[in-house]
Amino acid sequence: MSFQFLTFAAMQEAKKFYKGQLETHNSALSQLKTKLLWSSMLRLAVFIVGAYVVYASYPNTQAILLSIFVIIAVFLFLVSRHSNLQAKRDKLRQLVALNEIELEVLNRNYSKLPNGSEYIDPAHHYSHDIDLFGPQSFFQYLNRAALTEGARKLAEYLKANETHRISIKQEAIKELAEKPEWRQNFSATASLVKTEITTQTVKTWLANYKPAIPKLFTWLPFVFSGISITLIALYFFDIVSVYLVGFWFFIGLAITGLFVKKVNLLSSHTSKIQGLFEQYYQLIQQIEATEFSSEFLKEQKAKIVTEKEQASLVLSRFSKLLSALDQRNNMLFGIFGNGFLQWDNFQSYKIEQWIKAHKHQVSDWFEVVAVFDAYNSLGNFSFNHKEFAFPKITEQPSVFIVEDAAHPLMASEVAVKNSFHIENGHFFIITGANMAGKSTFLRTVSLMVVMANCGLPVCAKTCTYNPIKLITSMRTTDSLSDDASYFFSELKRLKFIVDEIAKDDYFIILDEILKGTNSTDKAIGSKKFIEKLNGTNSTGIIATHDLSLCEVANNLPEVHNYYFDAEIIDNELHFDYTLKNGICQNMNASFLLKKMQIIDS
Repeated sequence: MSFQFLTFAAMQEAKKFYKGQLETHNSALSQLKTKLLWSSMLRLAVFIVGAYVVYASYPNTQAILLSIFVIIAVFLFLVSRHSNLQAKRDKLRQLVALNEIELEVLNRNYSKLPNGSEYIDPAHHYSHDIDLFGPQSFFQYLNRAALTEGARKLAEYLKANETHRISIKQEAIKELAEKPEWRQNFSATASLVKTEITTQTVKTWLANYKPAIPKLFTWLPFVFSGISITLIALYFFDIVSVYLVGFWFFIGLAITGLFVKKVNLLSSHTSKIQGLFEQYYQLIQQIEATEFSSEFLKEQKAKIVTEKEQASLVLSRFSKLLSALDQRNNMLFGIFGNGFLQWDNFQSYKIEQWIKAHKHQVSDWFEVVAVFDAYNSLGNFSFNHKEFAFPKITEQPSVFIVEDAAHPLMASEVAVKNSFHIENGHFFIITGANMAGKSTFLRTVSLMVVMANCGLPVCAKTCTYNPIKLITSMRTTDSLSDDASYFFSELKRLKFIVDEIAKDDYFIILDEILKGTNSTDKAIGSKKFIEKLNGTNSTGIIATHDLSLCEVANNLPEVHNYYFDAEIIDNELHFDYTLKNGICQNMNASFLLKKMQIIDS
């Protein structure tokens, strides 16, 4: 069965799933919109009926107050219920959007997704050279992280250049690939996190926070509330006067006023993070409620599951405390709650005690959520590309034995597949005409190393891989601000490579060595550089237009010549983009200059 047919079948299977999810979520969303409409009408009806009851109770003060309390209680219940319905609606909208995005991406339309330009680093071992980040990059195609921290974690994985525990990573990705509904539910919940500040800012604030509310508010609110309820009950039975109730009410406001600045400062911070903790506890709850079989995911889950108490319960309690303090912004509740219940001081004290007890655990909890958010992208990629091969990890001498490899961002129907086998310590020198496929092949192999090291399946029918780190020099640029010429920049990059391969084994990919100097000097220097590389334990591929460089293979058995060909047929240039053994004999620069009427002959 051909790789292209497998690709088509896998894509159709993925499309069927996403279309089915779209239909389910759109149907549920339609029903929920109807419920929200009735909920709004019910709240309006309660308000109108309540206003009439208050009006009808006049001038009976006790009846009016009782009516107001009942109406407020009912209205708050309806508001809470309506908010829950809105939260479900928002999550369904996110689920609809997620499946619409996947259908777009399967059609190779992913330009509207975040491209990760902020992670571009020209000094990195390879990320600047292989279109890992930026517009139309692999990151843009891969990334489904709903959280900024998840996207950052995903970028870290792609740039990590780590070769250990690949099989364990693969098992985690395979497991998440088989949980598409769970992944989407997690991502939809994470997408609802809307906050003005980053989790790093939150962690810093929590770590440095100093409690300001005295310990007496452990018991004072209970005593004060008990007296308040007693006085109000006595008033309704005409045992005490309204003036005594009012006097007690103003005492409560006075006590609240003593700490209002401290509470306001705390509230100004907590109001910004309330939504974040609301969603994070739900995300952790989803992790806790799921049984994972892969070692990596179980390790991550273990960081949030302890014998004492589940992290989701701890975070849920904090979220509810933040929500309770936020009730002070409701004018009526803020006044009566503080006058009769010492609400602000009580909730502030409990929040401060929570911070004191758990502030050092929050970093670990946030980290686990970020890891799952990042791994969801990896699992999603595997689910969308079931035809891709998970590399078989080996310690055999061959770094790669690959059948039908292609660039993962190219559509299967147009991508030309190439098979290759490269031994450890060996180098390919690849020649070829302009636009014949050299650079695409270099980026294909580079991405294959990065993907394999991350635990991802690679775009190939089969792949055997002996893990190795990657280092490249393909896109050197000069730096006018540093008065550095192109040639000097390239020399610095080559020096960086030499220093790195002295420390560890690398898969080296170079595109045209010493482009910034004259051809004679370039040929001599390039040959000597290849001879130096050959004396290390590194492996690699070097693309060049300089055919004289191919002569190195005559003296070094570890160096092999390959090429991409171009043919001129009926005055038209034709490429087959197929890797061939040997040295290219057909170059096309002169033909293209004439074809584009840049030169006459």
